[in-house]
Amino acid sequence: MGTHDAELDEVATLARHLAAAAATLLLERQASPGTLGTKTSLTDLVSEVDRASEQLIVDAVRQARPGDGIVGEEGAAHDGTSGWRWVIDPLDGTINYLYGLPSYAVSIAVERHGRAEVGVVAQPAHRETFSAIRGQGATCEGVPITASAHDDLATALVGTGFSYEADRRSVQAALLARVLPAVRDIRRAGAASVDLCWVACGRLDGYYEHGLQPWDFAAGALIATEAGARTGDLDGATPSGDFTMAAAPALFESLRQLLVDAGARASFAPTVMPAASQDHQSLSTGG
Repeated sequence: MGTHDAELDEVATLARHLAAAAATLLLERQASPGTLGTKTSLTDLVSEVDRASEQLIVDAVRQARPGDGIVGEEGAAHDGTSGWRWVIDPLDGTINYLYGLPSYAVSIAVERHGRAEVGVVAQPAHRETFSAIRGQGATCEGVPITASAHDDLATALVGTGFSYEADRRSVQAALLARVLPAVRDIRRAGAASVDLCWVACGRLDGYYEHGLQPWDFAAGALIATEAGARTGDLDGATPSGDFTMAAAPALFESLRQLLVDAGARASFAPTVMPAASQDHQSLSTGG
């Protein structure tokens, strides 16, 4: 970065602070998450804690930066006037959280004029916070991280995830059946932001998923990119709801080709986004 960007520093500091505050809330409320509801299907749960976490973040952003836009998984939507927009998943991995499994996170990305500039993913149960500022690299707990240098698909550990919709799950399972024999093994964390951070720090060599929303991948994809991973879709463009990939740079193309050859492009119809987030389906994380 040629000149010091004080506003970017301010936004990044606020994002880290709010992710930490929301993470503390999740830990405090885990024993009593409150009333449960459903969203897209009977398996897609939302709790009072999801909403409380989002409200905490939204209220603080509106107070500190009233001109900024906001879009959140639990319905927050504000256009803003400043050119900055906060993309929030207040609890990524709700099912894990409700079952007492550790892979869940608070994910906050902040974009400027449509491009992600800040990404923070706080994983309370793991007591880890991943963060990145565009052009400044990525860290975990303040320590710089680097993506895997793995280049052999046959010995690559690859993450993925599945939809809450039964029909789409069947298609994803068929794709997985063709991918699994070609890699070392598959992992499924249950939270896309966690998967992407694991690519960023080398715990996974690659990751792919169909049907994500912007709040699922915006922060994690920037963190992975800043850690040196390559991110994109099936065409190598920016990650989107239709397909999100992240992998070690030397592995990305072979993983992408495997997915294409396995029928990924033909398997999935374009994702229909909620009205509040249609303009954020593709969120730039690259340079």
